[in-house]
This record gives sequence, structure tokens and C-alpha cells, in this order.
Amino acid sequence: MNIEHYIGQLLYRYQCVTVPGFGAFLTEIQSAQWVESANSFFPPKKLISFNTNIKNNDGLLANHIARAEKTSYEYAISAIQYEVLNWKKELEKNRILTIKNIGSFSLNATDNLIFTPSDQKNYLTASFGLGSFIAPVVKREFFEEKEEVIEETPVISLVTEERNGRSYLKYAAIFILGLGLAGSAAYSVYQNEIVSERVLVEKAVQKQVESKIQEATFFIKSPMAPVTLSVKSDKEEVKEEKLPYHVVAGAFRDESNAEQVLKKLTKMGYKARRLEVNKHGLYPVLYGSFATYAEAQKVKNEVRESENPEAWLLIESL
Repeated sequence: MNIEHYIGQLLYRYQCVTVPGFGAFLTEIQSAQWVESANSFFPPKKLISFNTNIKNNDGLLANHIARAEKTSYEYAISAIQYEVLNWKKELEKNRILTIKNIGSFSLNATDNLIFTPSDQKNYLTASFGLGSFIAPVVKREFFEEKEEVIEETPVISLVTEERNGRSYLKYAAIFILGLGLAGSAAYSVYQNEIVSERVLVEKAVQKQVESKIQEATFFIKSPMAPVTLSVKSDKEEVKEEKLPYHVVAGAFRDESNAEQVLKKLTKMGYKARRLEVNKHGLYPVLYGSFATYAEAQKVKNEVRESENPEAWLLIESL
């Protein structure tokens, strides 16, 4: 039986798919990316990693195969064991194993298993139908500014003719100009008088308003009742905020081992936590819990580079 197809189906719906006796495939969401050097856009997708330490049968893959093949659970377990045996023989013989649409395995010089995920399949259902594409480079046109040459035009001079007659027009114009100046001066004096009277009226009104304000301020007959403020007691319960993103250090079958790892991480300065036993009988130990995906992703990458390459991300409100 080819179980690769069923593993791929489960990766669409679950973050962890365990192959009993071989290891577990883990997924985490990667946001959309823009590669500037290639002018390419890539949609969000699930990144697949592999953990060789998780080998216990959680029943997920076997139950899925039993329902799909309409067979018994025991037969599905036997089929998985037979396929895992073939995978291990392939690795021992060729030192490389390829699982279609999931990734490839290889053995290094110390016989450690190295997993390389495949880029041919996107298991994020939210990105269904979205593919990568290359954006063409926008060509920009530049226009040169040309200076306009302005031609100078010759200046035309007007020559006035002297006239000896009709000198009375000059005096009439001077007389009319004098009348205009006198009228404008009288109008400005009239405007100044109106402005001064308006200022006096405004000052009188302002004094009346100030006296009313003073009376209203110092002779209030019925003062308002004092305002009382109610302050909540400090002893009221504060609901603990649940955080959805967690960096997992490991899951242990023995509770004492989980406690030792918890103490070690706490001494190292992490806000470590130990979760209750899960449905698989394991005690998960966390480096910490975070409110945003970016914070959890940053801590996970730092931990993988420095001390624990098997650390992985759990998304669940705890």
C-alpha cells in the first residue's frame, strides 16, 4: 500500500502527522514573500519539517487509511509498518529516499537523517488556487527639458506732441483731484468717530457682562451636590489572557524528564511552561507562549540556531 498519498491528505488539515516507527511531519505557516532580485511573488504556504523523535503511534494516520481503504485498523497498522520497513531498506541501500510531494531524506556521514521538503505542493488551504508569478519590470521614460529661447522685441517709444492751446484742461484736472482728496479726508474723520463710539459702547457692555459673571460666581444660592467616584477594588479577579503561539522544546513520556527540562529552561532565562499530559500520554515543555506569530517565530529560529534544532511551533489557545 502506498501511504504517501494519505500523508499528504492529512497535511492539509493537521499540523503534525506521525508515521509510527519512522517520525513525524510538522507544518508551520509562512507568509507571502516578494523576491526583489527575481521580481517574483510567492503566496502564503505551509513549511514542512521532520522530527525523528516523535515515533509513537497516535492513531491519526492508521484511522485515516482504514476509513479510506474501508479496512480494519489492524490491517492499516500492518500496511504502515511494511511501508516504513521498505523506506528504511531504501535508505540503507541508496542512502536517499524520496516521498512524492512531501520531500526527500538522506543520510549524512554520521548516519543521521536529513530531511529536505518539497516545493511542488502547497498544503495551506487558504492559498488554494494561488500561485507564484513574475512581475514585469516597469520601464520609465525620462523627458529632457529644453530651454525656450525668448526673442527680444524692440521697444517702441511714444513721442508726445506739445500743444500750446487748451491749457485750461490741466487746471480743471487739478481742481477735481483736490476735491477728491478733501472728500476722502472728511470720510476718514467720520469713520474714526464711528469707531470711537463703538469702542465706548463695547466697553460698557463688557463691564455689565463682568458684573454678571462676578455675581454668578460668588452668590450661588443652590450649589450642586458633590460628585463621588467609585473605584474598583484591587482584589477583583483579572482574567488571564490566553496566548495562541507556543515554542515547543519537546514532549516527554516520563514526567520527571519534563520537569528537569523545565527547570533547565527556567534557569536559562526562558518563561518556560509545562503543559498537562496530552492524549498521547506525553508531557510537552514550552520555551514560552506569545501573543503574535512573529514573536514566536523569532524565538523558535533563535533556539534552533543556538541549542535545539528540533524545536517547533504549536498554534493553540492555552
